[in-house]
Amino acid sequence: MTVISIQSQVAWGHVGNSAATFPIQLHGIDVVAVPTTLLSNRPGYPTIRGRVLDVQLVADLLRGIEERGAVEGARMILSGYLGSADIAMDLADFVARAKAANPALLYCCDPVLGDRDRGMFVRSDIPPQVRDQLCPLADIITPNHFEFEFLCGARVTTIDDVVAQARTLMTKGPATIVITSAELAGTPADEIETLAIERTAAWRVRTPRVPISPSGTGDLFAALFVAARVRGLATPDALSHAASGIHGVLARTAQRGTEEMRIVESADVMLDPKPRFAAVAIPAS
Repeated sequence: MTVISIQSQVAWGHVGNSAATFPIQLHGIDVVAVPTTLLSNRPGYPTIRGRVLDVQLVADLLRGIEERGAVEGARMILSGYLGSADIAMDLADFVARAKAANPALLYCCDPVLGDRDRGMFVRSDIPPQVRDQLCPLADIITPNHFEFEFLCGARVTTIDDVVAQARTLMTKGPATIVITSAELAGTPADEIETLAIERTAAWRVRTPRVPISPSGTGDLFAALFVAARVRGLATPDALSHAASGIHGVLARTAQRGTEEMRIVESADVMLDPKPRFAAVAIPAS
């Protein structure tokens, strides 16, 4: 089993592939990690070194892994932070080629675009490419609440809103939409809600809110969800696994008092989360 993971990479800390690779490997899945950026660290520190990679280099790396047979042996493509609209366009070409070569291959697009606190934090030409080129190719998308509202072009504040907008979005491509950090009426202030919607069913899972917000949690969630799906778990079980694993990592990070997630030392809670929070079916409206 192999996942091709295409996203940012940092030398220090845990975001992008530097948050996703180890958790996926921990589940017995090989990872072909293709960087879109090479940075010393994530933004938010006093200094940052490195750069977004040239699209020609990323394209060359993708061609190179195709030549090694990575596409034929892969179960899932996962994409995250891309760095430029040109890379998004080349990724769309790669996904289309890969799906043609391996019809069983699934694509999970984590549309890393922004959040409620900061708004859009990527270049202005990237969000339309992600919405119009990548999401229609995806089988699974994992936006946060802010990104989901951008993708569907509407504000959503209730479960019924989310389900209706998600199913409209599904007519353009993805079969599974997972919304992280959902901000909905009725969600208790001390809990985090994550939703998964498919064409005929939907689920929600609530986990206790941990009083920290390190970078890379979305990248880690997508990695855990993808790992669970590749291992054969159905969507509600994969949702439960990923949300429970994230809670375990955040709880341990809060205990340690560090800025960066304690991913490596949290291997046990990512592989077998305790406590495990169940995904509950959302009744049809």
